Amino acid sequence: MTQRPTDPLSAPPLRPGPLPWPRQVVLGLQHSIAMFGATVLVPILVGLSPSVALFGAGVATLLFHLLTRGQVPIFLGSSFAFIAPTALVVKEFGPGAAAGGLIAAGAMYLLFSGLVALFGTARLLRVFPPIVTGPVILVIGLGLSSVAVDQAKTNWWLALVTLGAAVVASLYGRGLFRMIPILVGVVVGYLVSLATGQVTPEALRAVGSAPLLGWPEFHAPAFDWRAVAIIAPVAVVTFIEHVGDVIVNGRVVGRNFLEKPGLSRTLLADGLANMSSAALGGPAATTYAENTGVLALTRVYDPRVLQIGAVFAVAFGCSPKLAAVLRSLPQGVLGGVSLLLFGMIASVGIRTLAEANIDFAHSRNLIVMSLILVLGLGGAAFPVHVAGASLDLSGMALAALVGIVANLILPRQRPEVDGPAPGAHP
Repeated sequence: MTQRPTDPLSAPPLRPGPLPWPRQVVLGLQHSIAMFGATVLVPILVGLSPSVALFGAGVATLLFHLLTRGQVPIFLGSSFAFIAPTALVVKEFGPGAAAGGLIAAGAMYLLFSGLVALFGTARLLRVFPPIVTGPVILVIGLGLSSVAVDQAKTNWWLALVTLGAAVVASLYGRGLFRMIPILVGVVVGYLVSLATGQVTPEALRAVGSAPLLGWPEFHAPAFDWRAVAIIAPVAVVTFIEHVGDVIVNGRVVGRNFLEKPGLSRTLLADGLANMSSAALGGPAATTYAENTGVLALTRVYDPRVLQIGAVFAVAFGCSPKLAAVLRSLPQGVLGGVSLLLFGMIASVGIRTLAEANIDFAHSRNLIVMSLILVLGLGGAAFPVHVAGASLDLSGMALAALVGIVANLILPRQRPEVDGPAPGAHP
C-alpha cells in the first residue's frame, strides 16, 4: 500500500527527461501568448509603453530563473496590484518617477527575503496549512473568472470556438498538439476571426504598418520620495500574493518551492526581477496565474520552456510587428482560453483540500474557508495608510491575511465537544 505524503505541498515529481528543442520552442511561444493580454493591458492603463512591458517581463522572467537556479517554472508579467499608485505617479510626476517608486517596491522584497532567511520558512509554513492555501488558490482562479467572462462575452461564439479547439487538442490531440492546447485554440480562434471579419481594419492596418524590428522607448528611473511613498507600500500586499502564487505553482508542478529553492530565494529573485523591469521603464513584474494555468493544462513543467517564453517576450518587445499581431487578437479569442486557464487554477485549490483530507464536519474549518472565499471573491477592500500613502488591501491578499489570522486564533475543536461527525461510528 502506497503511503500518502505527509507534506501537503508534495505531489508526483516533475515529468522526467527534456523535450526535443522544437517542442520546447512551440511550448515557450504558448506561454508568451498566454501572458500577453494582461501584460500589455497594465501599461496601457497606467500610461507606460506596452513594448517596454513585454521586454521587461522577458528580462524579469529570465533573471528570476537565473536567481532561482532554474528550479521554479514561473513567468513574470505586469502586476495589477500596482495599477492605481503607478497611474497616479505617472500622471503627477512622470514615468521616470514611477520607475523609481517601483524599484523601491522591489527593494522591499529584498527586505522580506532577509526576514524569511532570518526567521526561517518553517515558521511561515505553519501559518499556511491546506485549510488556508486551498481556498486561497480557489480565490486566485475564481477571482480572475470575471476577467475571462468579460473577454468572452464580447463575442461568445468566437470564445466557444477557441475554447472548443483547446479542449479537443488537450483531450484528443497526439504528440505536440496535445501539449499546446492554448496555442491551438488561439490559432484556430484567430483564423476564424480573420475569416469572419472579426479583426478590426484598424488592427490589420497597424500590423501592416508596424516595422519588423525596433527598440522600445525605455525610461530612465528618477527617485522622488513622494513617488516612493505612494508605490513602495504596495509591496506589503504583493508579498502575500507572492507566497500564494509560489504555493499554487508548487501544487501544480508537484514540488514544495517554499523549501527548495526556498521562499527567501524566490522573494529575492522576484524583487530583483521587479527592479529590472522598473529600471527599463516598465511596470512592476509579478508571477502570472495564466502561465501556471498553462502548466496545469499541459503538464509540461520544464523551466526551460518558460525561459524560451521569456525570450519570445523580449522579441515581441523588440518587434512592433509581432506585438501588433498579438494586439490584434479579438477579446473573444483571449476569453476562450482564459475560461480554461483560470478554471484550472481553481481546480488545483479543490485538489489541495481533497488531498489534505480536510474535515468540513468541523465548523472551524468551515469558518476559515468561508471567510477566505467571501472576502476574496466578494470585492472586499480594507484601506491601509502607510507612510502617508493609502492603498486597499483587497482580493487574494486580504483573503489570505484574514484566513491566516482566523486559522491561528480560532480554537481547535475537540471531539468530545463537537460530537461524532455525521455517519461516524463510536
